Amino acid sequence: MAAPEAWRARSCWFCEVAAATTMEATSREAAPAKSSASGPSAPPALFELCGRAVSAHMGVLESGVWALPGPILQSILPLLNIYYLERIEETALKKGLSTQAIWRRLWDELMKTRPSSLESVTCWRAKFMEAFFSHVLRGTIDVSSDKRLCDQRFSPLLHSSRHVRQLTICNMLQGATELVAEPNRKVLETLASSLHTLKFRHLLFSDVAAQQSLRQLLHQLIHHGAVSQVSLYSWPVPESALFILILTMSAGFWQPGPGSLPCRLCGEASRGRAPSRDEGSLLLGSRRPRRDAAERCAAALMATRRKSEVKQMPRAVPTTRVTRRSTQESLTIGGTDSKFYLPATSYEASGTKQPSSAPAAASSASPSTSSKRAPASSTSQPKPLKRFKRATGKKGPPRTRQGSGAESEDLYDFVFIVAGEKEDGEEMEIGEVACGALDGTDPSCLGLPALEASQRFRSISTLELFTVPLSTEAALTLCHLLSSWVSLESLTLSYNGLGSNIFRLLDSLRALSGQAGCRLRALHLSDLFSPLPILELTRAIVRALPLLRVLSIRVDHPSQRDNPAVPENAGPSGHIIGDEEIPENCLEQLEMGFPRGAQPAPLLCSVLKASGSLQQLSLDSATFASPQDFGLVLQTLKEYNLSLKRLSFHDMNLADCQSEVLFLLKNLTLQEITFSFCRLFEKCPAQFLPEMVAAMKGNSTLKGLRLPGNRLGNAGLLALADVFSEDSSSSLCQLDISSNCIKPDGLLEFAKRLERWGRGAFGHLRLFQNWLDQDAVTAREAIRRLRATCHVVSDSWDSTQAFADYVSTM
Repeated sequence: MAAPEAWRARSCWFCEVAAATTMEATSREAAPAKSSASGPSAPPALFELCGRAVSAHMGVLESGVWALPGPILQSILPLLNIYYLERIEETALKKGLSTQAIWRRLWDELMKTRPSSLESVTCWRAKFMEAFFSHVLRGTIDVSSDKRLCDQRFSPLLHSSRHVRQLTICNMLQGATELVAEPNRKVLETLASSLHTLKFRHLLFSDVAAQQSLRQLLHQLIHHGAVSQVSLYSWPVPESALFILILTMSAGFWQPGPGSLPCRLCGEASRGRAPSRDEGSLLLGSRRPRRDAAERCAAALMATRRKSEVKQMPRAVPTTRVTRRSTQESLTIGGTDSKFYLPATSYEASGTKQPSSAPAAASSASPSTSSKRAPASSTSQPKPLKRFKRATGKKGPPRTRQGSGAESEDLYDFVFIVAGEKEDGEEMEIGEVACGALDGTDPSCLGLPALEASQRFRSISTLELFTVPLSTEAALTLCHLLSSWVSLESLTLSYNGLGSNIFRLLDSLRALSGQAGCRLRALHLSDLFSPLPILELTRAIVRALPLLRVLSIRVDHPSQRDNPAVPENAGPSGHIIGDEEIPENCLEQLEMGFPRGAQPAPLLCSVLKASGSLQQLSLDSATFASPQDFGLVLQTLKEYNLSLKRLSFHDMNLADCQSEVLFLLKNLTLQEITFSFCRLFEKCPAQFLPEMVAAMKGNSTLKGLRLPGNRLGNAGLLALADVFSEDSSSSLCQLDISSNCIKPDGLLEFAKRLERWGRGAFGHLRLFQNWLDQDAVTAREAIRRLRATCHVVSDSWDSTQAFADYVSTM
């Protein structure tokens, strides 16, 4: 009897609150009603008046409200402000009540935006509170404008911070200064435990104070927090200092800015141990001793000027190479052991006579410095660069030169001196000389942070750069960090204008792959142009990262503008000739978007042969020289990719490859096939469709078929219906026939045939962008019949946009 008595007690308490507030509220509303010309309005219900009173005094009545019976509490929930509505969530769930509809209504009324159709909202409370936090932080919402948002007992930022999973910083770094301010210290501490994704959009130039605030914010959220992903979007003119700051902090480096206060969390974490100055050096994997300032600056400067010097070098000048003797390996691109090259600009490298401007410098050079030079030759033929041993004597005084060629020669001298600092018995790869020049150098030469003097903290696992053009300095910094960023699991570089910096990226990825504990398993790379053909670039990536699981690569346009010095074994198009097989890899998902032009099928086949674990393959805009080349690719899939489950072709002209498509349906044990805008039924549909249907009826493994944009038409749809006949062995349960010029009468006949064969529910049917608006009544009847056998997804599309397709199917 205790429970009913408690229930009655709570109900009586609620009624007492109602009685205490009814007269006051009624008298308050009665006065204006007497003076109203239109007569008194209907007074609010007693229950509503009580609910308003309870909501206004929740600071005193909160515990009593939580104990109210479910039916009464359900009526009070819509009257609470967002703070008490959020606090009462757990109690409401225990009483079997849901607040999702209330939060959805708050979203529609206050945020006034519609979520993306691709977004599946699982918790409207979390979504609202996360958006509310961002609006308050940026000052784009006035909490005093609505009583549901305003409550003096709560801090909007602090109360909503625990629901924030991703935070976006825009423009002039708005919000960064507010978050690191002392009054918001608890807000930042809460964000450090709840925030997982940090996004930057449309950044502009910022001042020093804003960057210092961002430095402290990133230190708290990444180094001492739970942020695992950093994404940058749409930054047309990146500010170098700000970009490098975000990168280095994301990689786990921390060096307090000038005038910044010491980090309280760092003091607690490092209590009992002395900080190590070598943590940053260990991350970079540097085995070299610290060099003097001149050598470090020269090596870094060399890296920034190599590209311009290569462009100025005559194409007829022979090239030389530097290899690593200990491994006797170099980067292989396109199937052959092709090396990176340096132009023989300096007389030390080419073996030519010393320029006239050099004698003064040579006479002033010390023996120790001269011992590092290669002996000059009397011939004019260039010789391969020799390995420079580490000097054992003291360094001589700095040399002074006169003349226009002195700077370039000094740069190359310093670079090869740097190479001599490697351990005895080793040589330096050209990728390490030209592309990894920042490793162990003084970063101040390029305005980079001194990483060797930085402390090392946790770093993020996902880095995404979308439409952020990378300068040489930015690319050097990124590659420098990537070479030892072992915690990185996913990297996305989308339209960054890499150009010839792609070679630096390949070097850094190869170095990262050699690091113990490398976790990189997903790489997404897309750009407008590439100095390497896409298939050779794919082969180079797969060779550099044999443990990669997901590779998505896209190049929109072929380009030769950014090509480096062309090796001797390069073909007419600039790519490297050769057919050496690449080693086996762990690739499971491969997506490739091709530029215009026919692609060499053997190179693609070599990647497929080495990818025995491949489960998903997607080819976008691929063009082959002949149907036989396309057949060669399919034959390779049949023989070498037995684990393949999903195969997708998009925007490919397969009108002449109908026999190859039939081979695919008959011989590959796939679960899902996509032919998207492939002009599949453009030629001889009356002959090809029955053959395709017969092949599908005998395929018992295929569960999903996607045919959008192939001009199937009513006749093709009715022929396809035979796949579901009684004599079929097909297991097809998902069918996509969007954008196929299907009319309502054809769809209705398709539904009747499915009913006639008595097939059970076969899954999903997608009907987007078909001509169903031409006869709305027939279309509704067809969809009603189809929903008895499958889940139908359609839209209200204006078919007048597809007049050209209509004419082509008449």
